Amino acid sequence: MPAAADYLEITPSAARTQWRSIVVRSKTAEGRRQVAFAPAETLLCLAASLMVNHRRYGGSTAHRAEEPVPSLARLFRRPNSSVLAKMANLDGSRRNGARHEVEVAARLLGNQDDLAASYRIIVRAARDVGVTVTELPDFLHLEHDDAPLVLLGQDELSTSDIEDVVQAEHPGVSDHATELLLIAAARVGQHRFAREVLHNHAHRCVFCGLSISVENRRAPRMLVASHIKPWRVSDSRERVDVANGLAACPTHDVAFDTGLLSINGGLRIHVHASVHATADLNPAVRAAFGRPPLAEHLLLPLGAQPPQGVYLDWHRTHVYRGTSTT
Repeated sequence: MPAAADYLEITPSAARTQWRSIVVRSKTAEGRRQVAFAPAETLLCLAASLMVNHRRYGGSTAHRAEEPVPSLARLFRRPNSSVLAKMANLDGSRRNGARHEVEVAARLLGNQDDLAASYRIIVRAARDVGVTVTELPDFLHLEHDDAPLVLLGQDELSTSDIEDVVQAEHPGVSDHATELLLIAAARVGQHRFAREVLHNHAHRCVFCGLSISVENRRAPRMLVASHIKPWRVSDSRERVDVANGLAACPTHDVAFDTGLLSINGGLRIHVHASVHATADLNPAVRAAFGRPPLAEHLLLPLGAQPPQGVYLDWHRTHVYRGTSTT
């Protein structure tokens, strides 16, 4: 059985050896016991958890899992359900994985630099033994540069808020590694939520339409995806509900979070009266809160899931500063 160091300190040589075994593997016949996951496979499943929530899929829906699960399953000669089950082992929701998997997941999800380094070693080792980008897509977009792995939406979460939620929702947890994993899982869940919100809104500010790409890549930090009803006061379902999120440029994100902007049930954007008055006198304020650039109604792409009224009502009741102008 692999030791924790086989995962946490994986080397290019070890990864290449594991890939040589994987690429000549035959697909396991239905009902037969599968070969154990190699550390390289397990670590790629952990990396995939940044993009896919395994809890959305059961035994009858595993075939619907989104990428990179199908690509990993084909490459590993396993069914989608096995990859999803390994992801469940890693986040602690299933306790029949390898001995060190919870510890490994807690350590790497809590340190994105180490996770990125392991991912690069494994992907580059795969290329060394002939695994193509078609067979193993660079799904974290880290293979060709040393850019950091950034989890989205983290500014909305404070460490104390996460710890309070973990203690409230898992009162019996006493194991330190499990507690660290639950804290890391909350941050990963926020990252997946932010990715889905940005995708739902076509990577464009719903208030002013700002959308910037540089060399065919999204410009980092130019858009923020955060909750309408904040994470700290939402329940577990509300925290991952894309209808509880908005994509916005930093200026309009802060304005919404601090009650200078609001949205009514018809998705019309309202501006606080004092901001509206200041915009008449201050060109800089007018450049941010005049119309344009502010739209009259939320800018939602065709087919987007709109924000739910229950969240907008919460914002108007608890955040918006009251007096408004259209």
